[in-house]
Amino acid sequence: MSKLNEESWLYTISSKKKLIDFNFKEIWHYRDLLVLFVKRDVVTLYKQTVLGPLWYLIQPLFTALTFTLIFNKVANIETGTVPPFLFNLAGVSIWNYFSTCLTTTSDTFKSNEAIFGKVYFPRIIVPLSIILSNLLKFGIQLLIFIAFYIYYYSNGAAISVDSSIVFFPFIIVLMGLLGLGLGMIISSLVTKYRDLKFLVGFGVQLLMYVSAVMYPLALMRDKLPNIAWVVEYNPLAYIIETARFMLLGTGTINGFGIAYTVIITFLILFFGIIIFNRTEKTFIDTV
Repeated sequence: MSKLNEESWLYTISSKKKLIDFNFKEIWHYRDLLVLFVKRDVVTLYKQTVLGPLWYLIQPLFTALTFTLIFNKVANIETGTVPPFLFNLAGVSIWNYFSTCLTTTSDTFKSNEAIFGKVYFPRIIVPLSIILSNLLKFGIQLLIFIAFYIYYYSNGAAISVDSSIVFFPFIIVLMGLLGLGLGMIISSLVTKYRDLKFLVGFGVQLLMYVSAVMYPLALMRDKLPNIAWVVEYNPLAYIIETARFMLLGTGTINGFGIAYTVIITFLILFFGIIIFNRTEKTFIDTV
């Protein structure tokens, strides 16, 4: 009788898990919950703000304008035939997707401890919902980029979309997975080392300056060859440089750099899942 009952069970909740436990079937079963978390992330973030979703547009515009004034007008960084503002807007929009995924995912256990402590569901649904909800925000920012692209193009700017644009979704997915992996690692560490929470924001800002967001990757190699290796070992620099080439036709696509980025991304994601799965068993005792 007990054997028959066991065979009729859908899931067995146990503290014993495999080293890699990424049950796609179970995640698909909880897809409605995933959608609810995505809606929560989008709606509640700006629900009590005056401008609401307009902040999705204001933030990258002001950041791109600031970079244009400081790095292009004052520091005289050249962007070739591409208008500096459009060059910076492309980099900022892509970077924002990664940085938001990372910073939000890195607080997964702390910000959801009340839910995690009361009901069971695959915990990885929460960071996955963050990646998806931020994808919606990125889509809104991409629309404002397209609007400015059309404006500059109609005014004779020497910009063009490369045929490799068909691989642009792959670049964005790569960016999201990298943010997911790093975020899960940091979130797991924050449950024991609270100081990391205060370092994440500062660290992301520093990382932006070595990710070729506001300058071409070739410029770093030409002007500062002694420290260019810091940027060249950063997979984010290749993602942003490649995305700008696809969108604006400036820069290059480095095949080795993309391969390196893919390897690093999946290694970080692999270890992120392992650490996240191990932490979810005991985090409620330490958060």
